[in-house]
Amino acid sequence: MKEQIYFGTYTKKTSQGIYHAVLDTDTAQISTPQVAIAVENPTYLTTTDQTLLTVAKEGSLGGIAAYELANDSYALTDDALVAGANPCYVAFDKKRSLVYTANYHKGQIDVYRLNPDKTLTLCDSVVQTGYGPRKEQDGSHVHYTDLTPDGRLAVVDLGNDTVSTYDVSAEGKLAPVSILKTKAGLGPRHLAFAPDKKTAYLVGELSSTVSILDYDSTTGAFYLRQTVSTIPADWTEHNGAAAIRVSNDGRFVYVSNRGHNSLAVFEVLDGELKLIQHLTTHGDFPRDFALDPTEKFILVANQNTDNATLYTRDQETGLLACCQKDIPLPEGVCVYFK
Repeated sequence: MKEQIYFGTYTKKTSQGIYHAVLDTDTAQISTPQVAIAVENPTYLTTTDQTLLTVAKEGSLGGIAAYELANDSYALTDDALVAGANPCYVAFDKKRSLVYTANYHKGQIDVYRLNPDKTLTLCDSVVQTGYGPRKEQDGSHVHYTDLTPDGRLAVVDLGNDTVSTYDVSAEGKLAPVSILKTKAGLGPRHLAFAPDKKTAYLVGELSSTVSILDYDSTTGAFYLRQTVSTIPADWTEHNGAAAIRVSNDGRFVYVSNRGHNSLAVFEVLDGELKLIQHLTTHGDFPRDFALDPTEKFILVANQNTDNATLYTRDQETGLLACCQKDIPLPEGVCVYFK
């Protein structure tokens, strides 16, 4: 089987934008990533049908852009760029044809409509406030905006230590529903739901932790169940937890560590997380990784060493083994299997 992969990158050094590669699941090898779309700082992306939505930057302007995916070509259909920093996360709501972005530097949530002609229309903007005790928490830093299983919007704010829930109208307007205040200094970054639709896993970037949250779809509220470390107890150097993924069977949770430069593998046992493996990412600063559609592989991007690493995954035990390293990828920060 041949699987299509897109990589988002920074373009501060040698990267030219969004890269594309192919995973051959029979040989367990990835082709050398090639430039697909020349765009500035496409640090996060997603696709829907034949449209690729990406974070984008153009000089002093930041925002998102839409590209049509057809016949191996990438035609820009629209962009929404405004003064200031670009977002750090983008998600698509297929039911309502809405796009959600998280802007770390502005502490802002933006909602766009993806129109039938693939143009973008701004529907709503919400600016969050607040701060935390760490130096990185001088203000609101929205890092994640994506849907709950019941169609609300979950918003993770690293700056003010909150996970907020919003109702979303058909017109793309947001209405606050609930706020979970985490432990001060946790620095929450991303959220991933389990297949039971009632359990979510929250990665704490600044605290190098992962927490189990219970989600109440009746009220839209999150409740804390457990928090565990993503790094060894004797690790004393700097680390920032980054990406988090859950296997489709809900039995395993994976987190990347930037600093310790590892993937942490957890098994879900009796409703709690148990660490079962730490393994090197064979590079520096693993900002993102993803399970492939078969869930027999995990692919991680190491931002600072301009390389990616591929692992085979035992679906019964959840354990990983490196099968290809030193895949050339400049400034990789997002891994996306289409």
